[in-house]
Amino acid sequence: MGILVADIRSADSRIVYVNNTFEAITGYSRKEAIGKNCRYLQGSDRLQPEIDVIRAALETGEAAQVRLRNYRKDGSLFWNDLHLVPIVDAAGAPTHYAGFIRDVSEGVATASRLEQMTHTDQLTGCLNRDGFVAKLSSWPASSRVLLVKLDIARFHEINGGYGYDLGDALLRATTQRLETLGAELVGRVGNDQFALAFAIGSDADVAETLERLTRSLGSRFALPGADLRVRFGIGFVTGSPGADPMTLARQAGAALADSKATPLRRPCEFVAEREVQAHNRLKMTSELQRALSADEFVYHYQPQVNLANGRIVGAEALIRWEHPLFGLQQPGRFMGVAEETGLILDIGAMGLREVARFASGFNRNRAEAVCFSFNVSSIELTHRDMVAFARRVIDETGVDPTCLTLELTESLLAEDSSEMLSIFQGLRELGIGLSIDDFGTGYSSLRYLERFPLTEIKIDRSFVSGLPHSAAKRVIVEAVIRLGSELGVRVVGEGVEQQTERDMLAEMGCSLVQGYLFSPPLPADAFSAIAV
Repeated sequence: MGILVADIRSADSRIVYVNNTFEAITGYSRKEAIGKNCRYLQGSDRLQPEIDVIRAALETGEAAQVRLRNYRKDGSLFWNDLHLVPIVDAAGAPTHYAGFIRDVSEGVATASRLEQMTHTDQLTGCLNRDGFVAKLSSWPASSRVLLVKLDIARFHEINGGYGYDLGDALLRATTQRLETLGAELVGRVGNDQFALAFAIGSDADVAETLERLTRSLGSRFALPGADLRVRFGIGFVTGSPGADPMTLARQAGAALADSKATPLRRPCEFVAEREVQAHNRLKMTSELQRALSADEFVYHYQPQVNLANGRIVGAEALIRWEHPLFGLQQPGRFMGVAEETGLILDIGAMGLREVARFASGFNRNRAEAVCFSFNVSSIELTHRDMVAFARRVIDETGVDPTCLTLELTESLLAEDSSEMLSIFQGLRELGIGLSIDDFGTGYSSLRYLERFPLTEIKIDRSFVSGLPHSAAKRVIVEAVIRLGSELGVRVVGEGVEQQTERDMLAEMGCSLVQGYLFSPPLPADAFSAIAV
């Protein structure tokens, strides 16, 4: 360990003693060192904050320990761990300081290499996720940042079609382009996802930066074995990282999700309302999970009436949520979140069992059975074995399957896959009916009526409403009713609210109707009371 002793009684704390190790570390001989101000080892590198620590220790006569950048006689840098200890006289006043120096350059270099490895993406050479967040955390609080997140559209298909070597080459080429844009930080923060941080001053800077970014990424990528034009999703947010850079990163990620949802993946800016919506979705998800456990979902039944005799021959089961604080909630309040989170699978399973159980009990000992219809989402048909599940429900509840109809959306039929056709055929073999709900509002095709084993068509209320006053609606509705009759498919007019609508449907030959003119959806006991 190198040792020097400085006399602090002199105005500039001159060195009065050094040992051999000091000479070996610094390259300065004893003769060259003695008499010099001890600051000479820092050369012109005087802006180190540790020097202020040394100055304060000398002024107060206390010990100090710091790490400094020092320079040898040949000008080479070395890192020096310096421990200063005061030497006092008989009165206890410091007269000299002994400095113990240790060359820690190798340790500092090793730590730097480890940090570099820890914070660097090995494939592209830019920052990895941890490195990007660490650098963003030290962003000056007063400086505004444009944070951009982007990803490569259909990257998994590039890997699958061209191979992982070309996928890796695309990632490296993307990094090279991003590093030419003048960003303070460039990071690969996911498999095919990148982040950039730009120091900006005005909104004009934001627009100009995004223009340069999209222009740079818009040209073709000439890669080994392929020449590709690649589309990128781009999300961005502006602000100050402050003490929580992850907030900005999360917001840029939300904007990227918006960009990916657009057909051309246009750049999207983070909108604060999205964060509120995300929070509400999380809260709603938790509430729905609790509601399932607490058995808070119930079904109301809207009668379907035979116009020929006025008798109730069917009913549509409509879900409601009996919230303990907010009362009865309509499905529009919660079913969207249920589908987004997959909770629709649990809610739908509970619902079909409940409706089948009610139908079984309701029709017991009735001379003329009432048919109950139940709405099924596309997620339920594609994420569970619907035929096997329906069979279990029939076995568990004892319901006559001919008294159950599953209402399907037109988007399901638009898929027109052999797998979907097989599911529908399996359900029909069980005896369960199949209905197109809201016919005419989505991807309507007469091919559905020929290809799929449907038993019912429901004319959407948008066609029924104002029917007497619209010649176009009359032509469409009459054509659907005639088709249903020719194909042996029941036709139900939905949303009937006016007597004139009811009369016109009857005149056209529509025998089954549903709507507030006859009854709103009713709780199970109230429905049982009127459907005698």
